[in-house]
Amino acid sequence: MAEEELSQISVGEFETVSQLLASSESLQFAFMIMIVGIIGIVIGYRKFSFWVGSQKFYYKRPHFSRFLRRAVLPFFAIALITAINVHIQTGILLGEDIAIIGDEDISPQEIFAKILNTFNILVIGYTVSHLIPIALTKRDKSSLEKEDFDAWFEIRGFVDDDNDLFHKLYKWVPPKITPEDLTEEEFQEMLKSEEGMKQLEEFRTIKGNPIGGYEKLVDNPFEEWKKSERQKYEKYYQNCITGHNQSGRKLRPGAKPDEIFPIDVWREEKRTHSYEPIIPSNRPPGYAKKKREGIPRSAKQILPIGIFIATILGVVAWWGVDLIVLATATGGLAIGLGLALQETMQNYFAYIFIRKDKIFVEGERVKLDTGYNGYVHKITPRVTYVRDALNESMAIIPTRQLVNAQIVNYTQGVKMVPAIVDVGVSYLNDPKQVSAILVKVGKRAMKEVVDGKGRHLIRQRRCPYLDNNKPSCGCDKDIHIDINQPVVRFNQFNDSSLDFSLWVYVRDYGAQFKTKTDMRIIMYEEFKRYDIRIPWPIRTVYQGDEKREQEEIDRLKEDRKKVIDEYGIGDLGRGSGEDE
Repeated sequence: MAEEELSQISVGEFETVSQLLASSESLQFAFMIMIVGIIGIVIGYRKFSFWVGSQKFYYKRPHFSRFLRRAVLPFFAIALITAINVHIQTGILLGEDIAIIGDEDISPQEIFAKILNTFNILVIGYTVSHLIPIALTKRDKSSLEKEDFDAWFEIRGFVDDDNDLFHKLYKWVPPKITPEDLTEEEFQEMLKSEEGMKQLEEFRTIKGNPIGGYEKLVDNPFEEWKKSERQKYEKYYQNCITGHNQSGRKLRPGAKPDEIFPIDVWREEKRTHSYEPIIPSNRPPGYAKKKREGIPRSAKQILPIGIFIATILGVVAWWGVDLIVLATATGGLAIGLGLALQETMQNYFAYIFIRKDKIFVEGERVKLDTGYNGYVHKITPRVTYVRDALNESMAIIPTRQLVNAQIVNYTQGVKMVPAIVDVGVSYLNDPKQVSAILVKVGKRAMKEVVDGKGRHLIRQRRCPYLDNNKPSCGCDKDIHIDINQPVVRFNQFNDSSLDFSLWVYVRDYGAQFKTKTDMRIIMYEEFKRYDIRIPWPIRTVYQGDEKREQEEIDRLKEDRKKVIDEYGIGDLGRGSGEDE
């Protein structure tokens, strides 16, 4: 068949693309140019993508980098296909006119142009579907950045701030009236000195409310804070690539697996670890990627699928396919899949709700309604793993069951966790003397109880390290109530003992266990020193020489009185005692 004859074949006569291409050598030439061009674009894109991933701006501006990597390939693909399409329609490339026979017949050139337009539409739809989540993620990250700033303002600066950044941006203004819980004389005296002003700034009323307020020293503190955070990240990045890090070697940008956190991941890690400084290379390579393994796609990550499917359906309708027939053919399959995946979808959406509402996250300590107590190890679209605090077991719970369950979160928003030690002493000991010695035990524990990194476990208004001209370890941060530790309580007269309890507040739920152990050791030492006797926890018929025992106890009476004079008895027995 001659080329002139093939050019007159109607659209219904071309059953395959090969038949369409066979109708014209010019179409074959255009098709080859398109295929070669796309292969070249793909090869160039791979090299370009690798180059972007190895550049500094990929880590400092991750959202822009992802936008660039997503947009470059489609841009050149669309440009290539559009150029070929224009040449076809103008007859420059083919060198022949487009002939239309009748009202319904279409030339091969028009069919090929329609195919090219279809490619363009699909590429545009694919590109838009992937650029929208990037924009939404950027918006979410900006919101999280604002939340980080609010947290920074609430705790009046992060540990790694340079030169007291908070007070460079804000000035504390004292109240115009005397705060409750302070006398006029005390208030005016504290206003006269810088140390007194600092005490007033940290002061909390008995209801836990701060006094005074803050006024801005710069026009836009948020922008100044962001600039400071970027400088911190710049320092982190330089330490990574220069070898001044925990690994001791120069980390390579763009390495696989990733060894350097981009700034958005760096911020996320700080947020997860209470805004503590991120030590360069303190995580194994690929940590960030591995952390996200098993995490299902969020709603904005599912969005590209929906947009691209809608694009495909639009193209199908454009080609004249009846969508009703298509929907009927696939409806039964969709219903069957929906029933089969019912529980899976319930777990999936349960995960979305847990993440969105921040009910709990990995690393937080929770108590399930079954009584199981432990740390959230991993949340997946199917099950959630909760690890026992003593690593004795692992609870595996379908994620959908946790949405409606009653869960106690010991970590989220809890800054003051009590560590309570109960003890019973002999009736022969003076309760006031016992109280004073317990106060001494608590004071020692506040200074001596530390974790493996030397940080104090007990919260306090002033870090003991500051008295030795050392930086605070953070035990004096985030105290939003008027706390005066330690607290001693005389609980009851038991069968064979006077029962007391010693209270201190620790930095998190898990810190209480080591704190209570160390306090019991200190308590044993102090009780032995001052002859505070702990009776046997059994009932016995007393046949001893009470007079002799009392004489033994009275030998150290003066030493115990000195303890009362030095440490006081806390608020034991305090009250007005006045009649109304």
